[in-house]
Amino acid sequence: MVLSLAMALGLAAGCGTNATPKPAASDKPYAGTQLRVVFANHPWADAIKAQLPEFEQKTGIKVNLENYFEDQLTQKLTVELTSGTTTIDAMMFRPLQEGKLFAKNGWLNDLTTSSQKDKIWDLSDFNKGAIGTVTMDQKLYGVPIVTEREILYYRKDILQQNNITVPKTLDELLAAAKKLNDPSKKLYGFVARGQRSPAVTQYSSFLYSMGGDFAKDGKATVNSPEAIKAYQTYGDLQRLYGPPGTLNMAWPQAFAVFQQGQAVFLPDADSLYTNLTDPKKSTVSDKVGFAPFPAGAAGSKPYNITSWALGLNAKSKNQDATWEFIKWATSKEQVLKMQQAGNPGARESVWNNPEGLKNFPAEYAATVKESMKTSVDHDRPLVINIGPARDAVGGPIQAAIQGQDVAAAANAANTAFQAILDKEK
Repeated sequence: MVLSLAMALGLAAGCGTNATPKPAASDKPYAGTQLRVVFANHPWADAIKAQLPEFEQKTGIKVNLENYFEDQLTQKLTVELTSGTTTIDAMMFRPLQEGKLFAKNGWLNDLTTSSQKDKIWDLSDFNKGAIGTVTMDQKLYGVPIVTEREILYYRKDILQQNNITVPKTLDELLAAAKKLNDPSKKLYGFVARGQRSPAVTQYSSFLYSMGGDFAKDGKATVNSPEAIKAYQTYGDLQRLYGPPGTLNMAWPQAFAVFQQGQAVFLPDADSLYTNLTDPKKSTVSDKVGFAPFPAGAAGSKPYNITSWALGLNAKSKNQDATWEFIKWATSKEQVLKMQQAGNPGARESVWNNPEGLKNFPAEYAATVKESMKTSVDHDRPLVINIGPARDAVGGPIQAAIQGQDVAAAANAANTAFQAILDKEK
């Protein structure tokens, strides 16, 4: 997309010697434009909504917002974009959930050229992993607005009481979880997601840190030695040192165990931290520690992703005005405000600005900054049919938790996942 500016040409009239002066370029070239912007019900959307009067006054653009729950949003966007709607201008979307489908169908505008033109807006300021998430086939299809990484939550008081240092490797995590596990006192060394599909995203950091991935060059690799080791480690931690019922745990159930003071370690998304530090939700709110994901054979490689992005409808009739809105909403100034409101952004400059960190716990901010150094830009298989794919690669997680043959489960998962990859070629 190439931004266009209307140029007014002064034409000489009659035989006068003085040319007609060129009118001044308008500082509000899109005044009167109305944008339809479709958002999720999300704290970021609430925070940016409060800033909209500033944008509207500055540009003369009227932004008409619509908000929907996540699944409703996906359904609405899919239905309208399938019909070729021109009325949606900008949209919130989840790059790893529906982004590949939206891009393949031509619903998202390629922002590669536009994003590289504005040096003040500064594309280079965005974190590499976050940009990787919204890049498909070397084209930029969205701008990151909310980011996420996997970190290790732990009980500071229990580690101190037992003179145990924070685990820096997965082997150290296994040893610490074993030592601190005491089911007779309803204290478990470890808790995490164990439900087949929800567990995949948090398992992914184990996979990457062992040196594996879900696929390589179109070939499924979830039965590689690295993947099997990751499955086994994740499963052993839950089977040997986790609470009962872990097979049915998504993040709310796993967090509830930690909130009730019944677990020492919990690896999960950094974006969920307030569920543990809010005294209204957690009985251990003042005892929560934050640490980078422990290293495996390949080092510490947690996922580092864009969980939500802004996209531009490829068929919008207001391309330039919509891009102005997206630039404003993702500018350094607005990202700072959004981050101060509790929404972890993608700009390196904001994470390096004390003003961008002041509302986060110090240890949390340091952990996030360290975790942003990785460029593993996905936390699940990179496919269109993400539901079946997550179900396939999540099978060995549950096999490992139940003490079953992990290699056999991984082979079956690899076959099922390869069929999905082949279907999408």
